[in-house]
Amino acid sequence: MDGDFPQAFYEPLGAGRAGGERFASTRATAGPWSPAQQHAGPVAGMMGRAFERTDPAPGARIARVTLEILSPVPVAELEITTRVVRPGRRIALLEGELTHEGRPVVRATAWRIRRAPAEVPGMVHAPAPPPLPGEGPAFEPTDLHTHGYLSAMEWRLVEGTFFEPGPGTTWARSRVPLVAGEPDTPLVRALVLADSASGVGSQLDVSKWLIVNTDLTVALHRDPDGEWLCMGASVSVSPQGGALCEATLSDGHGEFGRVLQTMIVDELPGS
Repeated sequence: MDGDFPQAFYEPLGAGRAGGERFASTRATAGPWSPAQQHAGPVAGMMGRAFERTDPAPGARIARVTLEILSPVPVAELEITTRVVRPGRRIALLEGELTHEGRPVVRATAWRIRRAPAEVPGMVHAPAPPPLPGEGPAFEPTDLHTHGYLSAMEWRLVEGTFFEPGPGTTWARSRVPLVAGEPDTPLVRALVLADSASGVGSQLDVSKWLIVNTDLTVALHRDPDGEWLCMGASVSVSPQGGALCEATLSDGHGEFGRVLQTMIVDELPGS
């Protein structure tokens, strides 16, 4: 990253008019399609951060987050509001909304569950992730925007390549925190990476095809450990129904969660 690159994905702006929190989006949030539109990774991280701060319950954790992406999220000022829909001692359902100038752009839900007792046995055959490679890839010249989110993350490809069809596996970590002046939580780290699944595992040439997700679901059976996380992703494409992306999330101890994205596939203008 150059010296002028933002030092966080978002800058806090204080309380919003709708009773939530306001944030200024930096250019680090910009996705590959346009410098004016955000990648959903930082957006998911912000929703997860908000859910963790909503009526927090001791001994509980966020186990699943689902985002419904109503429209492209602009690189602009945003407001997040959340509420508890179904309170409970063991489980609670949370709901959140991300708005731009009063217009909803993302709606999200999360299940918060009580942590399992320590004596519950873990996964018997938790697969070990591939070793962390020593070098990251360099982005070749492309029509896609690589100077936002893609540059704000540090990538170590294990299998596959960026911007070419085929399933892939990568280790990754964020170079900047989600919110300026705050350390990222384990949940935030997982969510910031999770929406990259369709890019890591794409089966289509993204220079010819528009393939974007309408939603994102991340389910975690435990919290991840460490900055570096590993994602193995693949996309199933059908001319009758679009595409579906599935991914596994791992850390140095093994798998800790799954990612699911519903994809729309269309021709790019001029292709």
